[in-house]
Amino acid sequence: MNAEERQREIVATARRAGAVDVAELAAELDVAKETIRRDLRLLEDHGLVRRTHGGAYPVESAGFETTLAFRTTMHVPEKRRIATAAAGLLGEAETVFIDEGFTPQLIAEALPRDRPLTLVTTSLATAGALAEEEKYTVLLLGGRVRGGTLATVDHWTVRMLAGFVIDLAFIGANGISRDFGLTTPDPAVSEVKAQAVRTARRRIFVGMHTKFAAVSFCKFAEVGDFEAIVTSTGLPSAEAHRYSLLGPQVIRV
Repeated sequence: MNAEERQREIVATARRAGAVDVAELAAELDVAKETIRRDLRLLEDHGLVRRTHGGAYPVESAGFETTLAFRTTMHVPEKRRIATAAAGLLGEAETVFIDEGFTPQLIAEALPRDRPLTLVTTSLATAGALAEEEKYTVLLLGGRVRGGTLATVDHWTVRMLAGFVIDLAFIGANGISRDFGLTTPDPAVSEVKAQAVRTARRRIFVGMHTKFAAVSFCKFAEVGDFEAIVTSTGLPSAEAHRYSLLGPQVIRV
């Protein structure tokens, strides 16, 4: 196996398993750990993985995106903390957009049940979970359903969303960068997210620290478009401060 084949295998393994370990890869591929580290550095330079202490995880891109089912198995306690903190920023909002994805779904579960809310979402899972709540009015945006995320996209979704004025939007992304803003792999998803940003009076980004400095294919917003960023404590405080200089309050939980 030459270097190019080995690196393709590393990327495939990372995408299949969600992460890779240097020692395990070295044993499986019968090469030195330093060889694997060099491979990971090169793959990171090409935007295919993000290195961690002792390993790496795959970066979502135009050619690769994790499914909703996979996301429900990863970092669940951290995502619940983020969701609870984000729901605490609801304020006086009466109309709320909830983005596709697992963390926004957890935000929906954390919202107060003792007050009327109109919830607008592209997520079939979120709509189904909230539809029976007595005080909630749930609007599921129509469109083409993406199988991996069970969320609606395309011009039907964007057109319907453009007809609203929403108090607060909880938005996720596949990557957030000080240089490149908020990005996602799929152009159809990007259009929906961009419209949600335009439609909402207030916007809050929610996402794990692993989203930071990651850049995907389609940009849909600037960091400064958001009043708050809610993330995990894995984001260093110094980096959180750098993002706050662009406008949003950064909350690490």
